Amino acid sequence: MEMFFDNYIVGTFLVSLFAFLFLFILRRYNNNNNNDNNTRKKRFETGYSREIKTQTGAGKGECSPGNGSGDDVIIVGAGVAGAALAYTLGKDGRRVHVIERDLTEPDRIVGELLQPGGYLKLVELGLEDCVEDIDAQRVLGYALFKDGRNTKLSYPLGKFQADVSGRSFHNGRFIQRMREKAATLPNVKLEQGTVTSLLEEKGTIIGVQYKTKDGEELRAYAPLTIVCDGCFSNLRRSLCNPKVDVPSCFVGLVLENCELPFSNHGHVILGDPSPILFYPISSTEVRCLVDVPGKKVPSVANGEMANHLKTVVAQQVPPELRDAFIAAVDKGNIRTMPNRSMPADPHPTPGALLMGDAFNMRHPLTGGGMTVALSDIVVLRDLLRPLHNLHDAASLTSYLESFYTLRKPVASTINTLAGALYKVFSASPDEARKEMRQACFDYLSLGGVFSTGPVALLSGLNPQPLSLVLHFFAVAIYGVGRLLLPFPSFQRMWIGARLIWSASGIIFPIIKAEGVRQMFFPATVPFGISSSSCRQLMQPRLKD
Repeated sequence: MEMFFDNYIVGTFLVSLFAFLFLFILRRYNNNNNNDNNTRKKRFETGYSREIKTQTGAGKGECSPGNGSGDDVIIVGAGVAGAALAYTLGKDGRRVHVIERDLTEPDRIVGELLQPGGYLKLVELGLEDCVEDIDAQRVLGYALFKDGRNTKLSYPLGKFQADVSGRSFHNGRFIQRMREKAATLPNVKLEQGTVTSLLEEKGTIIGVQYKTKDGEELRAYAPLTIVCDGCFSNLRRSLCNPKVDVPSCFVGLVLENCELPFSNHGHVILGDPSPILFYPISSTEVRCLVDVPGKKVPSVANGEMANHLKTVVAQQVPPELRDAFIAAVDKGNIRTMPNRSMPADPHPTPGALLMGDAFNMRHPLTGGGMTVALSDIVVLRDLLRPLHNLHDAASLTSYLESFYTLRKPVASTINTLAGALYKVFSASPDEARKEMRQACFDYLSLGGVFSTGPVALLSGLNPQPLSLVLHFFAVAIYGVGRLLLPFPSFQRMWIGARLIWSASGIIFPIIKAEGVRQMFFPATVPFGISSSSCRQLMQPRLKD
């Protein structure tokens, strides 16, 4: 063990040197990013939008933009992002009109685990009571299982108050609590309706056209329209360049009246071909999510899925959960959902903003989606607070453009970790990838800083991009050390070199897609607001 630690120290020094060299080299991408920004601006100036309609006048049942509808903000969608945003802006005195396609309680198989970093954002927004009275369960960390071995990874919560932890729950109950809280504010209006298009006038979004639940076509106007209508958004194409990838699908089950091997912990089984997740969603229910690589899954209707779960997956489930797992399969309530990934690539658009899954998605393996959304809301709230008049179009546009940069370090760290960890945790016939997977498990099993550092990233408690890169390559170097000790051979050295190459091939493309300059050097990106305001807003982000 002493040899392992000595070699690890040497490896950490080397990987630190490599990481700083990597950051220096990646500065060359800055010019490319500037060119991309100019291209986006030209697209907008030439009218790049498919869902935007030009305003021609107000009809029956409408308020014309000249007369004013009385609204400061229109929010499209009342999911986690939309409902939390409505309450946050309403509490700041904004007049908010929320238009949601369906105000009944949602029933989803994801968005059920809120990391501690997300819970802290919930507290910051004054929404922490929304996880009360819904039978939410405290989550204190993860348990990792591989080849009959397991290790417990606790969240580093020592310096926080006793109530701070992760929370897991029924997604629909959580959303309904936030909707109800938003609706208690007299200046927040929740309406059921389907937004069909954005309204544009002289290059600025001035509102939306929507259809009420009774089928009536109406228009609503506000100086700011925020689109957060989820992963199936039909409005995002006019506000960003969507590059949606579907690496896998989740198959969801609910296990009843069973005990997890480690209470109050999420469980990740490094299965073949990809991970299997278990976590509590109530005092009597455990959610199981089986990851199936690719866009197609076995048919649920003809029994192929049930057979796959019983014959292939069940034998990989911990013995304590196997009977409950098979009983859940026999019960037949099997649901599937594609896992989408989409880096944020906005077209800065006067009068409009994208948020939530409509704007940015990552693999749900790490449960980081709600943390990103709530963090974005804190950024936007702090940005808009000095701006008392949202009808000041020039100032509003400058502040909105700054949002996309200010959110980057936190959001990109969580996004990159999700994509990289999914690839590392998935089985592969490649020897180098196998070694990387085993090295990750063994590295986390060392405990101490070797587990608390990565878990602090995963939990959203320390979403620092440089820390992510250092730990990721520390795992790779640790894997090389395992291969070369006690006696190196040419074959093992070759596999070690391929391991480093494979690790680079996993993380670098994700970082490039997220934006190197915005992720690592946000202070170098031009801001629409003053430099002093920029520094004040950046500081909390750097401390998170």
